[in-house]
Amino acid sequence: MSKKKANIAVYVTSNIDKALRQLKKKTEREGIVRDMKRTVYFESPTQKRRKRLVRAIKQNLMRMMTQKG
Repeated sequence: MSKKKANIAVYVTSNIDKALRQLKKKTEREGIVRDMKRTVYFESPTQKRRKRLVRAIKQNLMRMMTQKG
């Protein structure tokens, strides 16, 4: 969990829907929502470890899939 502040800016020129999609993608990449949920709800250390392990397994599977194709 990083302690850096995320400065996310999306400039709206004409299409609001496009700007909203860009904002959602940027917040997802930064993990802002995930960090907020972590601070709001209590997770036991075993749950944190299990989630971290599941995420690592998924990332490795995706990495292997992209390397094959």
